[in-house]
Amino acid sequence: MKNFLIGMLLITATVACSDDDTLNNNPNLLDVNVNFQIDLSLPQYNSLNFPSSPVYVPNYGNGGVVIMKSGTDAFVAYDAADPNHPRKNECVVMEVDGVQLYCSCEGNTYDLFTGGVVEGEEEDLEYPLFRYRVVSSGNGLLNVRN
Repeated sequence: MKNFLIGMLLITATVACSDDDTLNNNPNLLDVNVNFQIDLSLPQYNSLNFPSSPVYVPNYGNGGVVIMKSGTDAFVAYDAADPNHPRKNECVVMEVDGVQLYCSCEGNTYDLFTGGVVEGEEEDLEYPLFRYRVVSSGNGLLNVRN
């Protein structure tokens, strides 16, 4: 019985430790380190105190980071670069349009609540938005990182 439990524990640990290769297999996004803090008391981040009001933060990730309050104490953050669009200098950053991100070059639209595709050529859109972790420190600070 002891060997059975140890075997089950090892199998569970192996399955639970599988990683998500969505970014690793995405040729359109660079693997960049993102780790910064947002102070919700600052005027430029005031809209993050209200649900469904995204804020664009430049100079992080592949094309900046879009952060949005998605619920009472829940936040989402996504890279603002289109994950299904090859990187080109003239069209790196998508535009925030309500609670969606829109790529003006390709016409792709993504939902900021789920990161999923809303509009575009479905057969060509293999990747969702790249999501970053958002952790609230409880004192009006948000830590955004990958």
